[in-house]
Amino acid sequence: MSTSAGPGGAVGGPAGEGGYARLWAADPVGWAAAGTAWRGLTGLVDRRSAELAGAAGTLRAGWTGAAAGAAGGRIAAFRADLAALTPALIETDQVLAELAGRLRRARAGLAEAVALAEAGGVLIDRRGRVSAGPTGARSGAPDPPVARVAAAVTAALTLADAADRETAGRLDELVAAARAGWVAPPPPWRPAPGADPSTVRAWWAGLTPTQRRWLVAREPKLVGRLDGVPAAARDQANRLLVGRWREVLLAERRRLLARWPHGPLETAGLARVGATLTGLDALTARLTGGGQPRAYLLGLAPGGEGRAIVALGDPDRADRVLTYVPGMTAGLADAAGELGRAGRVQARCAALDPTGATAAVLWLDYDAPDFLHEAVLPGQARDAGPALHRFQEGLRATHDGPPARQTVLGHSYGSLVVGTAARDHGLAADALVFVGSPGVGVDRADGLRLPSGEVWASTAPDDAIRLAPAPDELPRRVLRGLSPLAAVLTAREDHALWFGHDPADPGFGGRTFPSGRYGHTGYWDQGNPALDGMARVVLGR
Repeated sequence: MSTSAGPGGAVGGPAGEGGYARLWAADPVGWAAAGTAWRGLTGLVDRRSAELAGAAGTLRAGWTGAAAGAAGGRIAAFRADLAALTPALIETDQVLAELAGRLRRARAGLAEAVALAEAGGVLIDRRGRVSAGPTGARSGAPDPPVARVAAAVTAALTLADAADRETAGRLDELVAAARAGWVAPPPPWRPAPGADPSTVRAWWAGLTPTQRRWLVAREPKLVGRLDGVPAAARDQANRLLVGRWREVLLAERRRLLARWPHGPLETAGLARVGATLTGLDALTARLTGGGQPRAYLLGLAPGGEGRAIVALGDPDRADRVLTYVPGMTAGLADAAGELGRAGRVQARCAALDPTGATAAVLWLDYDAPDFLHEAVLPGQARDAGPALHRFQEGLRATHDGPPARQTVLGHSYGSLVVGTAARDHGLAADALVFVGSPGVGVDRADGLRLPSGEVWASTAPDDAIRLAPAPDELPRRVLRGLSPLAAVLTAREDHALWFGHDPADPGFGGRTFPSGRYGHTGYWDQGNPALDGMARVVLGR
């Protein structure tokens, strides 16, 4: 789809003309569906691998000797080849989904060019050539509307051409890897968990493509949790682990069911495991359902309330990246719902800028408070700070091309997590956003290590968090005769919340955007101006 700009703003030449027609005829939905179909073959590979394992067990039970050993070795090698094939199928889905997304944005660019042409009296013919209309200016220099339309057409075709060439190259690489075999000597060393993301990135870059695929297939737990490994590889590795984590939860449920009679601890444990299983299944449905934008699984752990890191769109290739940190009671049980909130901000970004690429990440990699008596303490936010810091550093380290605009958004207790991490460790972010915040651990925006103009907040007029006092005020209120609930929900006039000055108050020193009367959880509701406000911060507008 190569393009060129001719005299007077005309776009084309034979290749450019063909590219214009091909882009209008391109089918992003079809490419995304093709990727989903390739990824769907992983189920078949898993079944064949299980059948081979069963056959190997049968052989071992009734056959001994050298020939039996050789046969067992051949079966084991075949199963290893199948295990290496699964990440390649996932990678094919990634490549085709990325192509679909870029074609969608390129077509949106052409649509904008057409709208601009119609508004300016400019003509675009069927081959993509741009010229002044009957009412256009006649002068020696290109008419400015003609030049703008020509530039818009060229930009769209350039994006499509780059996507086409890159996709072909990545698929050719996969074909070559399949022909050469997936076997490689393992790397001589691995970074430790929690290693500096820049060190991890340098290590990963120094591996051969075959070594990387070997690690994904054989050491997915390592690859999947390392900040500094590209999102595509982490997604491949973590998807291999979903079934194993589900088995862990099922085994835990069986263990609890076997303890009879059930006391309060067993009952609570069964409820927790059941909710986590349901949440994992809902998240898995989003991962495997072919929804757009494609989801990337960057982290998963079933212990406790469960943890997950999921990106909508590849953050390594996006122009803007949103990291959303949810608040109290968040866990794997409601990860799909929390991901939907991040997705609504992303969708609004796409509506405001259809030619740009925005990725939205749900970062649920901390132990969120489950009860109010936990939420009034900062300990869990402090504990989460190093992990959020590393994750953001990893996003910076693995991004392709010019740096993306990085925004970190915290809701409710999640805003304290974000603020504490920024205060204590620094965050690789260009903007911070707090909604429904009980305070962010500092009394002024300049305590967050970012320019105050890039610190944003919004609190709904009817959000009960406005009534939350500072913790040291609670016992004084109770001593004055208030009930514990009234002590928590009695307003004060100095804008001091549980964890510092209200970031949505102008006296905090940041910037604010409005919210309608949607309560504590309605910032993402359609019709709430807060949704538009969050999207505009992500876009840098």
